[in-house]
Amino acid sequence: MTPAAPARDDTPLFRLAALHGVATSYRPSPDRTVTASDTAVTAALAALGVDASTPDAVGDALAARESELRARLLPPTVVGWGGEPPAALAALPDGTRVRVETEQGETRASADDLPPGVHTLHVTAPDGRTAEAHLIAAPARLPAPPGRSYGLLVQLYSLLSRRSWGMGDLGDLTELTAWAGRALGAGFVQVNPLHAAVAGAPTDPSPYRPSSRRHPDPVHLRVEDIPEFPYAEDRSRIRTLLERAARLRESVLDKGELIDRDAVWQLKREALELVHAVPLGPGRRAAYADFLAEQGQELEDHATWCALAELYGPDWHGWPTRLRDPRSAATGRARAELMDRVDFHSRLAWLTDAQLATAQRTARDAGMPVGLIHDLAVGVHPGGADAWAQQEYLASGMSVGAPPDAFNPRGQDWGLPPWRPDRLAASGYAPYRRLLRALLRHAGALRIDHVMGLFRLWWVPQGQPPTEGTYVRYDAEAMLAVLVLEASRAGALVIGEDLGTVEPGVRETLHERGVLGTSVLWFERDWEGNGQPLPPERWRADCLATATTHDLPPTAARLSGEHVELRDRLGLLTRPLAEERAEAAAETGQWLALLSRLGLLEGGSGGNSAVSEEREIQAVHRFLLRTPARLVGVWLPDAVGDRRPQNLPGTWDQYPNWRLPIADAQGRPVTLEDLAASPRLYALMDVVRGR
Repeated sequence: MTPAAPARDDTPLFRLAALHGVATSYRPSPDRTVTASDTAVTAALAALGVDASTPDAVGDALAARESELRARLLPPTVVGWGGEPPAALAALPDGTRVRVETEQGETRASADDLPPGVHTLHVTAPDGRTAEAHLIAAPARLPAPPGRSYGLLVQLYSLLSRRSWGMGDLGDLTELTAWAGRALGAGFVQVNPLHAAVAGAPTDPSPYRPSSRRHPDPVHLRVEDIPEFPYAEDRSRIRTLLERAARLRESVLDKGELIDRDAVWQLKREALELVHAVPLGPGRRAAYADFLAEQGQELEDHATWCALAELYGPDWHGWPTRLRDPRSAATGRARAELMDRVDFHSRLAWLTDAQLATAQRTARDAGMPVGLIHDLAVGVHPGGADAWAQQEYLASGMSVGAPPDAFNPRGQDWGLPPWRPDRLAASGYAPYRRLLRALLRHAGALRIDHVMGLFRLWWVPQGQPPTEGTYVRYDAEAMLAVLVLEASRAGALVIGEDLGTVEPGVRETLHERGVLGTSVLWFERDWEGNGQPLPPERWRADCLATATTHDLPPTAARLSGEHVELRDRLGLLTRPLAEERAEAAAETGQWLALLSRLGLLEGGSGGNSAVSEEREIQAVHRFLLRTPARLVGVWLPDAVGDRRPQNLPGTWDQYPNWRLPIADAQGRPVTLEDLAASPRLYALMDVVRGR
């Protein structure tokens, strides 16, 4: 096979790639441009259904694409903001007739002043050509947060109470929101993604590589709070399970063992099987039927994947060929044969949804203006339920990642299949809309991990290193319109995680549509000037401001330099330890100097005592309050002096990512009950409350 010509300048491959949104170069820094390899460009096009394997194939594909675009009256999806007609209508020939069938069931002869929704647009040109497109009518922007508020950031699994079964659960979350709202005056609680995980031995503990983003994981259920639990018949077995759960909880809280998600799920699953055998009462049965009808095909697909995974394993690529297609006759027969298991997993989704609803309702009842902030992962596990059920919308043979940059010269491969932008547009972004609607059901806000993915994603061909990837662009206007539409319908805020390298114009576009950004103290510097810490008055207002995140060192470790020592012990440093120590100390010193100049370091600073460290952490949060940020988040482990990151990027088995309970400065696990009585926590929250 003759390789295609290099994608340089105005070559046919370059033009073909551009017409399909595939980049042929990227800029890791403003002063440097890197050319994408022909292999990466060709592979990305192939994943979009475009053959660019030979020069002749490139020529044929280019001619076909150019002909298609010349003949096309409308793209498959168009956007109208704030009641204005789509800009695409202005390019239509004079005299073109317009008809809109609205989501609400109306027929209109104009695209002006449409109600929010996803409508169907029909046009007829004077020469007789017709076209049909999805029309997303979205509000011009999301409303700003209702005043300034502060809240807590926590990884739910790490928040154990004396009632949990070895990891934090939705009962713990409900208690946390009630206490945080009433006792602390918090306006929100942000949690990690609660998406359903891929079952395995062991299960991938990362909440950012789920089986399904559409459905929550029943491992988070508080089993005792299920109404049918007291009626489970085998009480002896129930008592045994509760005793085993207590031992599992004590192994984490009292013996210092890691959170064992698989062990927790094994116990809960046994209990849930007993609960499933309890007949539902009339009212409960009606509520369950309503839930099934509302969730429809997507829940049936998810539950079917769960049932099939019990028989054939958690990666559908290894299933019998006839079952790899969710719409095959064989899959339909298997679903009928496994109806009891499908019902079991559907029931778990219903129960989990109900406890999520309780947590959000409790947050609002506790006076929180925002409530729960849920987290949307970038993508899904390639072997999981969503990847099986939504194959037509995912780019086969591709993985999402990040290009090489100053922080990771080898690039990153996250192992997540990306959306196909062409299929999304052709469907009117239907799967994306349904995903957002599901996550916003019981949320006051939604955090979008790697929000830059609404604009473009780095596609890595399967089997290739991340350096052999390229960017593929999405219709950001349509992606944002769907996001704004669904969030406005839910009355929810949206927070974009826009840390790291962000292409020009992205933050401005997000701001225009009311999407808040994320600002982390240690990254806020005058990068275009002297590189010094950015004064509080120069921070942006439309953001969630925090001292750290789940992927970064806790503030105590940052202040002490322990994060450098940890990376050295794990062999992760790329420079001599002395250099890394010196640089970290200099950066921390700059921040402490600024805090001192601003008079925020009450009681002095610079010592090694716990009191001094605690005051420095308080000063960091006083600084956050000096910024105009509309939301200020407190990483809950910071409130008790925890020094261990929940996740250490670049590690797998070297570090216990996603398996650590919240702990104090000495590494002793801290329960939810301990948090509620912690003088150190109350002292920090008094600072945040301005007392």
